[in-house]
Amino acid sequence: MRLGARLLQGAMATFAAATFAFVCLQLAPGDPLTALGEGVPVAVRAELREIYGYDAPLGVQYLRWLAALVQGDLGWSTLQQRPARDVVLDALPNSLMLVGPGLLLALLAASVVGVWQGIHAQRPLDRVLTIVVFVLYGLPEFTVALFLLLLFSVIWPVLPSGGLVSDLHAYLPAGERLLDRLRHLILPTFVVALIDAATLTRIQRQSMRDVLHEPFVRTAFAAGLSRRRVYRQAWRASVPPVLTVFGILVPINLLGVVFVEQVFSWPGLGLTLLNAINARDYHVVAGCVLVQGLVIALTTTAVDLLRGVADPRVATAARPPAADVRPGAATS
Repeated sequence: MRLGARLLQGAMATFAAATFAFVCLQLAPGDPLTALGEGVPVAVRAELREIYGYDAPLGVQYLRWLAALVQGDLGWSTLQQRPARDVVLDALPNSLMLVGPGLLLALLAASVVGVWQGIHAQRPLDRVLTIVVFVLYGLPEFTVALFLLLLFSVIWPVLPSGGLVSDLHAYLPAGERLLDRLRHLILPTFVVALIDAATLTRIQRQSMRDVLHEPFVRTAFAAGLSRRRVYRQAWRASVPPVLTVFGILVPINLLGVVFVEQVFSWPGLGLTLLNAINARDYHVVAGCVLVQGLVIALTTTAVDLLRGVADPRVATAARPPAADVRPGAATS
């Protein structure tokens, strides 16, 4: 029941976000045909507005968009001259291919480095790692991307500078095609991993330190349990805050790594959204926001479940108290 309620809330939030994006774009000055430039005659613009339905009142355009959305139709992309659904679905796998491994690497690094820092807080190496993490946390992602691009593609040219695949990808054997795609994925994924690892490591370190001061940890040590076993249980108890931030980073990165995609010429969802905004491509923008809302709903639900698995106290605290069915309990 609780899972169904969360999914329903996510669906409502997704619909509200897409509607908000649609209305805001409609209220902005101009329309998609304004992006065609000044060389297009006024009569041609008027005819195109009538064809695309941009001459209708805002309420009528919204109802048309809503009716098409129910049928799985996101509208027509005026920038790419094809269905907006195809534009979004073509870019979505590229973003998932970039963000998924990057976030998993960041979570793994935070679980190792952050836990170690929490256990060995205030030691010299912990202070050094804290400085490194803060530097990475403060650096803009495009700076990290440009530095790695300069280092590994110009000064030491061992990795490609951008794109999904090389120009000769279609003519390579199957094994080399996979290797070619992986080589193009390394640098942008590593940038995402570095930036997100800085955020997650800070959360993991502080959460681990807080848990180590909990009474159950002192009790476990007093009972004679091994340090390894105690630290493992302490790590499980420290995971929920990290998972919460991880769930926030997933939708943020899905549309928010625009600079990384620009630097490495990666045709992801963020770059698609940016180009659509510049071209006032209403339906593609609304489609991107809709996808992000769906991802928020799914990741929020998944993180909620994972938090309960990592630390059963979370699930117990969220569960409503059982009703007292003893005789006379209702009248007491």
